[in-house]
Amino acid sequence: MKIKPLLDRVLLEPKENEKETKSGIILPTAAQEKSQIAKVVAVGEGGMIDGNKVEMQVSVGDSVLYSKYAGTEVTHDDKKYVIVRQADILAVLD
Repeated sequence: MKIKPLLDRVLLEPKENEKETKSGIILPTAAQEKSQIAKVVAVGEGGMIDGNKVEMQVSVGDSVLYSKYAGTEVTHDDKKYVIVRQADILAVLD
């Protein structure tokens, strides 16, 4: 079974949280911040949203920065994903 986002939604695979600080201190799980960087796994087709045509500006394989509290977290085949609206994606990373 595959997950295919609808309309202007995007399926993201979040980057792993940092488990250690730059100085070598190991962080407990409770102290780790949720990553805001993710890889685009699937993209909806866009379409008409609230009477406006939406064209998708991200594509599969892009690395993106998304809003901290955006989206819906889902687990599929033991992998964690986040489904967000395209408007919740802040930037495409090079």
